[in-house]
Amino acid sequence: MFKFPQGLYVDVRIEETFDTKISFKKENLEEQKIRTNKGAFIRVFDGNRWYYSSITNVEDIQEHIDTLAKMATPDPNILQHPIVKAFEVNRDTLIQHDQDSVTDISVQQKQELMESYLALITDPAIVHHTSYYVDNKTIKSIYSSKGTAITFDKQTCGIRLTLELACGENKDQVTVSKAATNFAGIQGQEDFITEEINKSVTFTRDAEPVVPGEYTILLSPEATGVFTHESFGHKSESDFMVGDETMRKEWALGKAIGQELLTIIDDGGEPGSGYTPYDDEGTKSRKTEIISKGILTGRLHSTATSAALEEPLTGNARSINFEFEPIVRMTTTYIAKGNRPLADIVADIKEGIFVETIKHGSGMSTFTIAPARAYKIEQGRITTPLKISVITGSVFEALAEVDAVSSEYQLMTFVGGGCGKMEQWPLPIGFGGPYTRVKKLKVQ
Repeated sequence: MFKFPQGLYVDVRIEETFDTKISFKKENLEEQKIRTNKGAFIRVFDGNRWYYSSITNVEDIQEHIDTLAKMATPDPNILQHPIVKAFEVNRDTLIQHDQDSVTDISVQQKQELMESYLALITDPAIVHHTSYYVDNKTIKSIYSSKGTAITFDKQTCGIRLTLELACGENKDQVTVSKAATNFAGIQGQEDFITEEINKSVTFTRDAEPVVPGEYTILLSPEATGVFTHESFGHKSESDFMVGDETMRKEWALGKAIGQELLTIIDDGGEPGSGYTPYDDEGTKSRKTEIISKGILTGRLHSTATSAALEEPLTGNARSINFEFEPIVRMTTTYIAKGNRPLADIVADIKEGIFVETIKHGSGMSTFTIAPARAYKIEQGRITTPLKISVITGSVFEALAEVDAVSSEYQLMTFVGGGCGKMEQWPLPIGFGGPYTRVKKLKVQ
């Protein structure tokens, strides 16, 4: 397809995207946008330096390969370079959304679905609201001078309502969202949306300020996902280890991190917003156990970090689009399900807090989670709603404090937001897991 120069490693990533956004302010249509885009990211490596180019005219790919090659210094032994040797050669076509493509759904159908959900917003406590429908379909093709030739697609769509609530003196802003990998998956969600609205109104009206302190925390699958992503996921991204001996010793493979019940997995093959069957270097996705039965057993890698640390590839080199180079990022990261029923885990808690939904989170060595809805647990029962600003902890201490994970389990797809790293934001990721009990975390 392309003429690759001798003595250099070259790869080309072509992306074709389709996006819809339909937004409302209250019941009034504010925006209706359909956009298609196509572009390519080209890399040339001579063993010492990478040369990049990002273009929107894919007809010019060969010209840009040739221009970058002129800047590089060819090496007749380039195939023996550790990074080049590590690159996989995959040939595959993996198209899943020909029959349920969001491109085949009319904008009128998408708008009508949103309007049907807006009709559910009737509670007088909702003083203002904005909302949107979004979808994205991306087709990626990756080619390399070693022989990689792969094409795959990925797709998500969803709705998101942002509600401003006022119940007397109590005010809050909450979101209600639903996402899926096809349009059918977000239809028929009236009961879900109504229940979420009612829960949020009741919570805003009745929630009491938490007494700051240390508590046993029970995390829902959504909260477990954010906890996992923020408390440990970023620490597993191996580019933080390269050139940092202190961090490599701190996070040495084989180190005991938690109890035997704790296993944390990253898997790009899981359907949803984190779906990455091949990463942006053409590496096939793996189900990577980064913690296995409480022991640190893996890290997430690009080809460069895999070669530098002499550890296996994992398929985690990702970029937000063709304008950026791939860096080490999570895909779908989650705690593996346990074997204890949720009811038994709750019954064991004499005094604690149940975190049901999350506003946002952040973290590295320490992490912070801001709950949206949280509740007291008293004598084995979930009771009073609680206003909580943040829950915080150190990564090492928090993972060691995980002492129960439920047999109930859910992985989630989201629209809106995403993961940020360096200048690349927002990157779609997936997360979730079981209900997870952490013996002790700081609550404010």
